[in-house]
Amino acid sequence: MKQSFSYRRVAVAAIVAFSVAFSVLWYHGIIAPSPSYRPANSIMVIAPYRYSGTWVFDDPSAGLVREPFVGGIPEMIDTLVADIPNADKGFRLTFSAREFPGYQRKLTWQRGDEQGNWYRLDGTSDEGWICPVLFKYYREAPKELYVKADPKE
Repeated sequence: MKQSFSYRRVAVAAIVAFSVAFSVLWYHGIIAPSPSYRPANSIMVIAPYRYSGTWVFDDPSAGLVREPFVGGIPEMIDTLVADIPNADKGFRLTFSAREFPGYQRKLTWQRGDEQGNWYRLDGTSDEGWICPVLFKYYREAPKELYVKADPKE
């Protein structure tokens, strides 16, 4: 019996192959689950600076320009950069959801609200709100954030 070419079989095989490939890429974090999240390094670095009286940062890869820190976070940053000369003009802020060598402070997740997440600066009663921009770096709000401020070189 001679078998004829079947477009249906080819289509089914293509769908199965695509589904398997998509699943593998998703599992390994190559394809992000939402358009706002981008797979992140374990340790990230931004360069905050003062603009119009508050701390802001730019991250072109995340589409952020002068993204402000608000709700108690500027005061935490002031504490971190107290010994950095000219920090207002910019400094390097390293952060991670995992402990890393030389981190200065740890922020511990307290609660979420409709839009953002509240963190407490360990060893203090200081709390600060981190807006949904956090989800450009993490799929879900980390239970802990480790931070370090250094002079910009």
